Amino acid sequence: MVDGARGALRVGIDVGGTNTDAVVLDAADRVIAKAKRPTTPDVTSGLRAALGAVLAELDQHAEGRVTRVMLGTTHATNAILERRGLGRVAVVRLGAPATTSVPPLSDWPAALRAAVSAGEAVLPGGHYVDGREIGPLDRDAIRRFLDGLRKGGARVDAVAVTGVFSPATADHERAVAELVAAEYGLPVSVSHEIGSLGLLERENATVLNAALYGVAGHVTGALAGALAEHGLTATPYLAQNDGTLMTTEHAARLPVSTIGSGPANSLRGAAFLSGVAEAVVADVGGTSTDLGVLTGGFPRESAAAVEIGGVLTNFRMPDILAIALGGGTVVRGEEVGPDSVGYRITEEALVFGGSTVTMTDAAVAAGRTPPGADDWRARLGDRARRDGLERAVAVADAMVADAVDRMSLGRADRPLVAVGGGAFLLPPRVAGVSGVVRPRHAEVANAVGAAIALASGRVDTILPAGESRSKAIERVKEEAAARAVAAGADSSRVEIVDLLEVPLSYLSEPAVRVHVKAAGPLAR
Repeated sequence: MVDGARGALRVGIDVGGTNTDAVVLDAADRVIAKAKRPTTPDVTSGLRAALGAVLAELDQHAEGRVTRVMLGTTHATNAILERRGLGRVAVVRLGAPATTSVPPLSDWPAALRAAVSAGEAVLPGGHYVDGREIGPLDRDAIRRFLDGLRKGGARVDAVAVTGVFSPATADHERAVAELVAAEYGLPVSVSHEIGSLGLLERENATVLNAALYGVAGHVTGALAGALAEHGLTATPYLAQNDGTLMTTEHAARLPVSTIGSGPANSLRGAAFLSGVAEAVVADVGGTSTDLGVLTGGFPRESAAAVEIGGVLTNFRMPDILAIALGGGTVVRGEEVGPDSVGYRITEEALVFGGSTVTMTDAAVAAGRTPPGADDWRARLGDRARRDGLERAVAVADAMVADAVDRMSLGRADRPLVAVGGGAFLLPPRVAGVSGVVRPRHAEVANAVGAAIALASGRVDTILPAGESRSKAIERVKEEAAARAVAAGADSSRVEIVDLLEVPLSYLSEPAVRVHVKAAGPLAR
């Protein structure tokens, strides 16, 4: 039993592909308890097991001081990949008579489109980049489309609305959302809250968001149920894919923001545990190694469109390179992976008495063992020499060095922070970085990242480049701060952490694209 320091405690939980990790942090941000449990196929059972295990390390009085629980989960990602539990969405694009040559969802995999789409329509509305209307919004056309779906027997669980250049001018999207909510009582996903400029990718993200409303309800319900089981009255939060948090109410409206939260949590946790704000991070799990880059203590974001379940989207995601190298990766001679035994490693790896040769066995044979596992090498006996496991380590080291080179972009002055349960696989020196940092509690960095995260909001829009630009940017800053507060941030402590201006060419009037991110500690 651990008697935590005085003051409020908070729990961070992160669901990975192999393990679900949980930690308890005290008011001074010290890790006072941690647990790791296998991730289960239904995700929720593993979450409950990890929460129960970490709470069991606290004494009864300390458990009563848990005030917040932060969760990073793969529920949304799994639902899209498995085409399971997704809602049926009426897809509305506002842009006619423009944009009709490429209908909505044209590039979606057939199985996913069949699972999600209740029907699609390109209707009058939308704006040009300078704010002029492409055409007036036709409210009757919206009604005819939705009424037609109902008369045809289609099940409609939600509506996704995407207007041309809505991040710059969202009036038509808001009007449709009000109409649908008032007359049809359906939840509405609007694209200006989700993606950035780029019609098709933003539309895709908006439709996925609408399809995930039911999944979001299941996740928040499961989390609330798990807390109730332990008699906790803590406030729950969900992790976003930029390394920040949002309330469960906010997550219910923007569930697509939880996709990719795991790698973001690991990067934030690595920054916190190591004290390094500029670094390459390698999170080694049971199945894969995710590499990312810290910039100012936050994940570097991807500049490219992100593919999820075969669908291109353009909402924020950390810039992550995943390689098939983890503790459970299967080794065949000098061939490493790509398959893995995953959470079955404690049953199948040689060091645990199994019969499958894994990268854990190879690393142990080379003298690399996790803390407290000094006797593992003896378990291999002569098998290590017979199978030449050390040669597989050289192959794995080359994979890591190549991945670091691709992520570092030629900069060799930053260290590599090694985290994750399989961090012991990494060599003591890696080409392309200034050194290898192995912080304490590195095996649960992802859960720590969830526990220490801030709440955030962002705006990506187009503004006129003239004398009014400064005032317009101030308004965008205020909107980003308001979104951060809506996500759960303390309004008195929100700060602008990122401001980017990009001049746009070939427009009739000078304009700039502005991206603003605001973040702050959670409200008490």
